[in-house]
Amino acid sequence: MQNSVYKQQVAHAFDQSSESYDQLGVEFFTPMGQRLVELARPAGGERVLDIGCGRGACLFPASREVGAEGHILGIDIAPGMIEQAAREADRRGMKNIDLKVMDAEFPTLSPRSFDVITGSYSLIFLPDAVGALGRYANLLASGGRIAFTSPVFRSGTFPFLPPVFTPLIPQSLLGHLPPEWQPDALVRRFNSWLEQTGDLTRTLEEAGYAEVGVVDEPVRMTARSGRAWVDWSHTQGMRLLWQNLPDTPRKELRERLIEGLDGLRDANGALAIDVPVRFVTAQVAR
Repeated sequence: MQNSVYKQQVAHAFDQSSESYDQLGVEFFTPMGQRLVELARPAGGERVLDIGCGRGACLFPASREVGAEGHILGIDIAPGMIEQAAREADRRGMKNIDLKVMDAEFPTLSPRSFDVITGSYSLIFLPDAVGALGRYANLLASGGRIAFTSPVFRSGTFPFLPPVFTPLIPQSLLGHLPPEWQPDALVRRFNSWLEQTGDLTRTLEEAGYAEVGVVDEPVRMTARSGRAWVDWSHTQGMRLLWQNLPDTPRKELRERLIEGLDGLRDANGALAIDVPVRFVTAQVAR
């Protein structure tokens, strides 16, 4: 798939889902963003760039950390996400946040204008994420830090989803997906630099960073039910998979996931899944 077409699909998908994104009773992106900000350590008065900011999972905790003397810029390729984040920032009275529609792969921003860059489940989806890492290094002031999250890729599991989902997705459905969305293609694209910590560290060092830290931690994802999770999955990155399935396979996968996830609910009826997440931090090498 051409990068421009891919970006149009991403922008459209997230624009269409912006009103309901992360608003359907499933907790995951908010606690993950909070933890990422803790590891990024923005301090009072610092300037933070949040790439693929969505509705603000990193924006708002970072805003509190840098205080009135600091500044946060959130960028997202989807105008709807920027609109929703701006409304929430205004509702919270956070005056140190600016928001712009921008292609995070090629940010049109001044060199050395930020102290911290964050990207929670966003940087990894850029067509040339490795190239973007080098451009981000140029945006950081001396001693600046980058922090981003990624799934923990494991061989034999369906990419981007916790391992518990792999047996719930029939192999027969995968034949309906375009070649670029096949699990093997996704594995080749992302695992080439994200799966092994050595490859990941080397990639960051070659992009201009030092003191690379890689920590795998579970983030607990909670939902009211299997149906609530499936509805929520249509508002985030998995929407791109759903919209590439024809009607019958899409309905089949929906029913299978709801049934399988409901089977994992505890005695109180709650669904809680520990999602392995990779937290990556580094400092610009100058």
